[in-house]
Amino acid sequence: MSVDQLTQAIVTGINAGAEQFLEGTLAAVLPVIWIAILGLHLGRPYILDMIDRFTLRLGADLLWLIYVALRDLLIVSGVVMSFMFFFPDVVTADALPLTGGLAAAALFGVLLVKLMGDPDHNLRDFRLVTILLLIGAVFYFVPYVLVVQYYSVAQGGPFASISNFLVTNQNPNWAVGVAYVSVALLAIMGAIATIYALRTGGRAEVSEAEAPATNI
Repeated sequence: MSVDQLTQAIVTGINAGAEQFLEGTLAAVLPVIWIAILGLHLGRPYILDMIDRFTLRLGADLLWLIYVALRDLLIVSGVVMSFMFFFPDVVTADALPLTGGLAAAALFGVLLVKLMGDPDHNLRDFRLVTILLLIGAVFYFVPYVLVVQYYSVAQGGPFASISNFLVTNQNPNWAVGVAYVSVALLAIMGAIATIYALRTGGRAEVSEAEAPATNI
């Protein structure tokens, strides 16, 4: 083996190892992101109760600002970190949840609802966001906790067939299909968001005075 070939092999190995490390880290961090998102969303009544206890308006405004910024930042981070589910070469090489891409699409749907509506003041939008988050959490946690982790520690056994089906690198055909479906959903929602933003400039089409009284 020549020096150039050896150098190329070393570089290729380092790149492959770094890629595997990054993808594994993202897959391990995403459950924490999902738990934090669900906790902040479902804990909204507690935050509102805390705000009502503030005697200083500035303190209440700061608490609400921090809460909203952290919640929405985690949602955006979850979508960005889930982009690995949209690449067929990644899902066929790594042991990832089969429906992780659909979970990412549901999370992107939450951002779309926030763009086109107001979940913090409109009960219908709040319920829609809650449903999307619950669907996304099911799509991610069921394959990850009950299947991917099971496959990594207990191969074989009565749940082996289910585990093999819901792990991407053990079921590449379905994994690629789900990835393409997720990309299509993301593209459709992205197109809707783009059209809406271009048409309205990101502002609500109905003024607050005309909005229905469905505050929560």
